[in-house]
Amino acid sequence: MLRDFVKMETFLTVARERSFSKASAKLGISQPAVTQQIKFIESYLEAKVIDRKKNGIRLTPEGEELYRVVTRLEKAINNLEKDILKIINKEMTFRLAASFTIGSYVIPGECLNTISESIGNDVNLSIDVSEKIIEGIKDRKFDVGLIEVPIFDDDLIYREWFDDELVIVSNSPLPKFLRTEELYNFKWICREEGSHTRKLIGEVFEDLGVSCKSFNVLSEVSNTTAALQSVKRASVDNDEPTVTVISKHAVADEVHKGELFESRMYGYTMSRKFYIVYAKENKNNAFVDNVVNYIISGNC
Repeated sequence: MLRDFVKMETFLTVARERSFSKASAKLGISQPAVTQQIKFIESYLEAKVIDRKKNGIRLTPEGEELYRVVTRLEKAINNLEKDILKIINKEMTFRLAASFTIGSYVIPGECLNTISESIGNDVNLSIDVSEKIIEGIKDRKFDVGLIEVPIFDDDLIYREWFDDELVIVSNSPLPKFLRTEELYNFKWICREEGSHTRKLIGEVFEDLGVSCKSFNVLSEVSNTTAALQSVKRASVDNDEPTVTVISKHAVADEVHKGELFESRMYGYTMSRKFYIVYAKENKNNAFVDNVVNYIISGNC
């Protein structure tokens, strides 16, 4: 059975994720397929290796022992794979794509250098909207994408990266927390109609009972950088500040320097998830694995 490392990889993933559903998402296979592979292992060993609990899963004593054996096997395979790559001496440019907020404000330049060192090849970063990144991965133009809009596709694997927080920002002083009725006192820089960010913000305000149609909208822009620059160039007006909704990562430096001011909704956090996405055909690609694991580990 150890020669069938696909099933062993499934077992390791379930054990590490502590969840059949999370393992399914990470492996890019259905949850019934994950369950079937675990049942095959238990049938082969004639022992239960995983107990399902209400708050997750737990390895049985036999499962713990199998985990120790299979992690040693995994380490040996990874070392052999590195040796094979050295023999091939593969030279390539790793093609990383990121949406505007992530590529411009979340990933520092030095991160690309360290990724390059970790895989022994150059890394090229392209910045575009999430839809174009998804298309590029499917057309094999990109190896890995970092996106802020989960446009799901059955041919791709999506890994949750981390939670981003959206804040209300102005070049005029703002209260630390805002109530819904105060939103109508601002001049707004909004995202363009039809964009996913506009849709997300609209849904948040709708949940709060706020009508965006009643806002005093100065302009609509296409991306984070345009929104940020529009607010920066606006006249300082303490009575009717110019504001926009933007990722806290995009304004961290300006807020720290006191050049911009951020505010949050009273009793409500505007958040969204960032995702790492790549083709299912690359789920066992050593270069993709190294880059994805490096980013998820928090090194970027």
